[in-house]
Amino acid sequence: MTSHTGRALRLTVHVGENDTWHHRPLYSEIVHRAHAAGLAGASVFRGIEGFGASSRIHTSRLLSLSEDLPVAVVVVDAEERVRAFLPQVGEVVGEGLMTLEECEIVRYGSRAHRSEGTGPQGTGPEGIDPEDTGPEGEKSL
Repeated sequence: MTSHTGRALRLTVHVGENDTWHHRPLYSEIVHRAHAAGLAGASVFRGIEGFGASSRIHTSRLLSLSEDLPVAVVVVDAEERVRAFLPQVGEVVGEGLMTLEECEIVRYGSRAHRSEGTGPQGTGPEGIDPEDTGPEGEKSL
């Protein structure tokens, strides 16, 4: 993604945990395709209970035998990039639900900055310059 903040599009793909594409978990295939397409990011979220078009409830409760829990793959990037990616997702998703929602990116950054305790351009956490002081020599936020 070229801009790190602003308007974006969120693609959410709801599938089952046991869904596969060529012997690979479907959620993993979608994430790897998104990465190969150069999209800004993708995450997989595993649900603890849910149902879909089959109306069969899948749950993680101890007494349940269901193992096909709901999974949501979320991809966020600029609208044109997400829309260009849709045919690749459509190719692999046979059953499931795909939704698109407009969203706004308010922060996008690398974990490397946080692990070093610095933000962009050598500033402190959250982009605050540790040397910046207020009028009476107090640290300003």
